[in-house]
Amino acid sequence: MLTRLGRFALRRRWAILAATLAAVALAGAFGGGAIGHLKSGGFDDPAAESVKAAATLQDSFGTGDPNLVLLVTARHGDVDDPAVARRGADLTRRLAAEPDLTQVASYWSLDAPSLRSEDGRQALVLGRVTGDEEALDERARQLTAAYTADGPDVRVQVGGQIQVFREVGEQVERDLVRAEGIAVPVTLLLLVVVFSSAVAGMLPLAVGGFAIVGTLLLLRLLGDLTDVSIYALNLTTALGLGLAIDYSLFIVSRYREELRAGREPADALLVTMATAGRTVLFSAATVAVSLVALLVFPLYFLRSFGYAGIAVVALAAVGALVVLPALLAVLGRRVDRLRLPVRRRRAASAASAAGGFWHRLATGVMRRPLPIAAAVVALLLLLGAPFLGVRFGLPDDRVLPAGAASRQVADALRTGFAADESGALSVVATGIGDPTGRLPDIDRYAAALSRLDDVRRVDALSGSYADGGRLQGPAPAATRFAAPDGTWLAVVPSVGSYSPRGEDLVARVRALPAPFGVQVAGPAAQLVDTKASLAAHLPAAAAIIATVTFLLLFLMTGSVVVPIKALVLNLLSLTAVYGAMVFVFQDGHLADVLGFTATGTIDTSMPVLMFCIAFGLSMDYEVFLLSRIKEEHDRTGDTVAAVAVGLERSGRIVTAAAALLAIVFAAFATSRVSFLQLFGVGTALAVVVDATLIRALLVPAFMRLAGQANWWAPAPLRQLHHRVGLREAVPEPTGT
Repeated sequence: MLTRLGRFALRRRWAILAATLAAVALAGAFGGGAIGHLKSGGFDDPAAESVKAAATLQDSFGTGDPNLVLLVTARHGDVDDPAVARRGADLTRRLAAEPDLTQVASYWSLDAPSLRSEDGRQALVLGRVTGDEEALDERARQLTAAYTADGPDVRVQVGGQIQVFREVGEQVERDLVRAEGIAVPVTLLLLVVVFSSAVAGMLPLAVGGFAIVGTLLLLRLLGDLTDVSIYALNLTTALGLGLAIDYSLFIVSRYREELRAGREPADALLVTMATAGRTVLFSAATVAVSLVALLVFPLYFLRSFGYAGIAVVALAAVGALVVLPALLAVLGRRVDRLRLPVRRRRAASAASAAGGFWHRLATGVMRRPLPIAAAVVALLLLLGAPFLGVRFGLPDDRVLPAGAASRQVADALRTGFAADESGALSVVATGIGDPTGRLPDIDRYAAALSRLDDVRRVDALSGSYADGGRLQGPAPAATRFAAPDGTWLAVVPSVGSYSPRGEDLVARVRALPAPFGVQVAGPAAQLVDTKASLAAHLPAAAAIIATVTFLLLFLMTGSVVVPIKALVLNLLSLTAVYGAMVFVFQDGHLADVLGFTATGTIDTSMPVLMFCIAFGLSMDYEVFLLSRIKEEHDRTGDTVAAVAVGLERSGRIVTAAAALLAIVFAAFATSRVSFLQLFGVGTALAVVVDATLIRALLVPAFMRLAGQANWWAPAPLRQLHHRVGLREAVPEPTGT
């Protein structure tokens, strides 16, 4: 198939390139505005109890957590000074008159001490903006412009969830521009150095541009059909550029190798497609399978990375297997034009490979496989040890830099206000009839809730409670707890929402007998439900990755041992990533260097995301190495020699590809959104560990220990592979 594709590229080279230019122009014109069609949320399971309860609060009670906060700071005196109080009351009235705003209240309208800072210099005006996410973003922009003020009496800052989401979107857009400005010129320079040719060095960037622009168009179309996270843009650019470099480096290197071996350009292209092209196809399939697993999860944050990743992998493969061969067909021997003034490196033949660095390294490892394997495994487990102390949370305003307006407002709430009631649990009951007829039941239930450990206060239709007793009877504001056929109660905790005790409180609230059916919402409940959802879907995702990867590698090698070894080694390579995730981003080591705020938790989605992406990229290099080892083993039947020659033939390419890919992801680690920094740093680390400790040391060691058993398979599977397995097939010369 790939040989036929190569012949097609030779015959139709100009038509392919013309169609590619037209497609890129069209995708660029329509896909350039993709960011306006994407969203900043996606961290919840829509089927979770906490999400359903929050929806009920909004639909049945017209309430929910305020998503707009005005922080009013007195320039002189405190917020009770007459001039400041008049300004606060005026702000409250103005905000209440805004369209699409409900639940507007303030310290001055409610005389609520919880809305006044401990030092008396700051107070809050709260509101809830209604509408879909796109409308919320625009309203946040308008309200920020209208209400941000720095006058002689007061300073007004705008914060809240909608402002956080807006600022995250704007920050991601700026980060993409900066990361691309770093990654593209640096990788171009290094590609020219790697290839010793400016023409050859530009080819991977052409393939990367094709993959990225095409994926942006697909994301824009998907954004009109379903929820797609804005954070997927980072994966689109980084993975598109990185895989284009990987695949193009492998194909162009093999093409130049065949030219140096004396083949004519047409024959060199066909051999390249039958060998390196086959490897690229397998590699793309294994990476795509790892990303398909993300579609299992109901959180659209994760699914969006799956959408973007699958699209960009597919387009990078199309670019490498269709567009790149057409370019090579046009260039022929001119692929080496504009060479650097350096000595040309001759391709290593099987006979001369013994003198190469990678051959010597592989031979040295295989002389002492057991101690080297034991030492590397111990090192990886040690690097992964911090993950044993992982604590999960959900992203909040602290993913933004400290200078962001919404971050400043939230920091003031955390440090200056005695009661942060944003962590309250909402216990929602519907279908109970007129709640005023159930006041005795509500009273007993609220008192029982207030007796639970780690509960500071319970507010309900029947009054406020603490320690099992009623602090006060129903207040005028208590009507917010009533609907025609339901009620809800606010359980204010005395512990952090994203703490083990906060999660335990959710379990105890849900387990407490209630006089009617209830559902529990709130930050801690959201965390509990998100963790449960991810845990429930993780086995299916892991089974997809393991099963399909095993089948692909079996089709490639005809062995059942090599695929199992590859799966185990790839899992080992992730230990360092998971350890760094906790050591750096949870515990805050290097926080000053990287410029983020450690919260003491890791977003629940990140280990899953990193597993799928890093596993796929690790398998990418496994396929590159195995293809050359298998090719040599098929030729000689000697496993030890095949490993040494295979590593010599692919080691330089894999190392160069890994270095370039790590640089791409490191460039995206310059993001000012903290969990995108984690994504960039973690992926770069995974690539480096995989290309060094795994491919250069553990693969030769384990293959030496297994010996000829590497290629074992039960007789029925051997027969199956003989019928349907794929083998290297070098095409006959074309004579052209």
